[in-house]
Parts: sequence; C-alpha cells; structure tokens
Amino acid sequence: MVKVYTIASGKGGTGKTTVSVNLGTVLAQLGKETYLMDADIGMANVGLILGLQDVPVTLHEILAGKCNINDAIYEGPSGLKVIPSGISLQGFQQADQDKMRDVMSEVVKRCEFLLIDAPAGISKDGVVPLAVADEVILVVNPELASIVDALKIKILTEVVGGHVLGSIINRVDQEDSEILTKKMERVLGVKVLGIIPEDANVRRASSAKVPIVIKFPDSPASKAIKRIASDLVGVVYKEETVAGKRDGFIDRLSKALFKKKS
Repeated sequence: MVKVYTIASGKGGTGKTTVSVNLGTVLAQLGKETYLMDADIGMANVGLILGLQDVPVTLHEILAGKCNINDAIYEGPSGLKVIPSGISLQGFQQADQDKMRDVMSEVVKRCEFLLIDAPAGISKDGVVPLAVADEVILVVNPELASIVDALKIKILTEVVGGHVLGSIINRVDQEDSEILTKKMERVLGVKVLGIIPEDANVRRASSAKVPIVIKFPDSPASKAIKRIASDLVGVVYKEETVAGKRDGFIDRLSKALFKKKS
C-alpha cells in the first residue's frame, strides 16, 4: 500500500527540505521504492540540495503541459527517485498549479512511499499537498515563531480535510528531549515523531550536495533521521538496519554515480 506524506512547515528556514531529502534517502536505503517531489514550485530547493538544479525537465515543465512526468524523474542517492521543481521565474509563471493533483495521482502508481516537499507557509499552491497526502508531517524549530506558524498549518490541513501525523522538531540545541517532547505535544496537539539535534554536519553535507545520512551517516542528525524513517516503515531502529544496506554493492554504485553527477 502506497503511503503519501507531505512534509510541511509554517515558515521558511526550519530545515524542511533537508529533512525531506534525508528522510527519503533513508526510506530508499531501507529498500522502499521512494519518490520525493518538490511541490514548492515558487521557491524550489530540492534540486539545489541534490545538485539537480540544471536538469532539462522539472515539475515546472510537467505542470505547463510541455513534457511527460517520466521526463522529470531523476535517480537520487540510494535509489531515491526525485522530481525537482525548476528555479526559473519563467517556468514558475508557465506552471499550471491546477494540474498538481493529477501529477501526484500519476506518481503514486509507481512507488511505496511518496514524500511531498510542500511550500512553506500558507499559499494556494500549498493547499493541494496538504489535502491529498495520507498524512502531513510538520517540521518545526523550537522557537515561538516557528511553533505559531506550524499551528496555522495544522489548522489549515484540518480545514482542507487532511490529517497531521505528527511533528519533527528540527535543529534542537542541547535541550532535554523528554521535556521538549511533552512541551511540543501539548502546544501543537500532535505527536512528536522525532527530535533532530543541531548538527554542523548538516551544513557541510548540504555544501557537498550530498544528504547527511550518506555524507556523515554516524552524525547525531543522521541517527535521528534514521530513527524517524524506521518508525515510518514500522521496523525497530538499529545501527545496522540502515548501515548494513549502505555497505552493499548496489548502494555503493548508486553513491558513486550520484557523486559523479554532483
């Protein structure tokens, strides 16, 4: 059965896209046919993070009716399939947002997991990803502005008939996780799926255009993301659950090709 998760946040800068990319990568490492679609057609970042910013066909061209969805699917790290949005203003202007639902319906026929990186904030193009997903995952920073904006996204999701699975608290700096979890669950009214600590390796991996779970697999942030992905799949997280697959021939080949492409 296909599971569609929309990764959303109330404001920019929470690390939503980084979480989406790495979560998708781990799901692929766990052997799941996983697609990641950048539905932020106005401020796309998935392609930039993965070194796919110069590809010839993106979601923009699909929404403009110029190309087929097959033309915009790219091989990412560990077998993750990526559908990036373009970064040009012209492409954004030509994209028909009303076709987004049809594109998503086509993609779900191909995978086990579809992660949709939604636009930050409240906008017209952000409503469809919230409504069509099986469940929405909020990425929140432990600061007042981020929490307040996340609450707005939660309310909007419920208004359009969607369901919020829970939240991921990102970029947490030396705070008691148990106390933070209780506090955030009380304020947001949803389960905390995981806490990702502040980690300097996130920036280093981003600069290298490689997901942190591949570039620095044993870093604190990587381990936290692996735990969250394991929970989504329904397996108990162990170091070897993901690490064992990472050492396989197919995955090494995938990483080598990805590094070369980057």
